[in-house]
Amino acid sequence: MADKSMTGLSEGEAKEFHGIFVSTMSSFFGVVIFAHLLAWFWRPWL
Repeated sequence: MADKSMTGLSEGEAKEFHGIFVSTMSSFFGVVIFAHLLAWFWRPWL
């Protein structure tokens, strides 16, 4: 149990989770930016 952190994940598990989290978040922000560009082309708000 000494190799576990407060979350209960080992260092390898935490790195794997972090990689999945970062790629998912990047994909989400890509979709969000694309949606905002489409909305801007449809009806500019500035």
